[in-house]
Amino acid sequence: MNMLSGLGIAQTMLLTEGHIFDLSPQLINDVLIQGVAIFILFFFLSNVLFEPVQKVLNNRREKIKNDIESATKDKEDAASLKAEYDEKLKSIDKEREEILAKARKTAQKREAEIIEEAQAEATRIMNRANQEIELEKAKVSDEMRKEIVRVATAMAAKIIEQQIDESKQDALIEDTLKEMGGSTWLSK
Repeated sequence: MNMLSGLGIAQTMLLTEGHIFDLSPQLINDVLIQGVAIFILFFFLSNVLFEPVQKVLNNRREKIKNDIESATKDKEDAASLKAEYDEKLKSIDKEREEILAKARKTAQKREAEIIEEAQAEATRIMNRANQEIELEKAKVSDEMRKEIVRVATAMAAKIIEQQIDESKQDALIEDTLKEMGGSTWLSK
């Protein structure tokens, strides 16, 4: 058996000589071919699939980054515009108050001017009315004097025509007054 067992060992040695790690040359060739095929497949897929996907992901990442930056910038712009509009609203409110105050002041001045003009016009009207009254009084007074002179002249002419006694003279005055219109003398 020793011999037999020595033969078995020699056979196994012959089979394992020239083999790496006790692997068959066919297996090593298959592994090398598969390794090259995997490397070629990996190279092909990385160029065809991985790089475009990577580019899409990078583009998407850049777009999101740009959108975030744009949104941040827009938010800052909106905040600055809001602050600017708030400031403008405050200045508009202040300007409105100034305009209203100026309009009130102008209205008060105009009111005072209108009252002053009305008082001056009222004074002119009163003065004119007083002048007209005085003129009318003077006119009536002149007319009354003329009437008295006319009555006196008429009476004197009648008295001279007739030398009459006092009772006739009184009757004559009454007749004269009736002729001239006694109502004029009664209303005064």
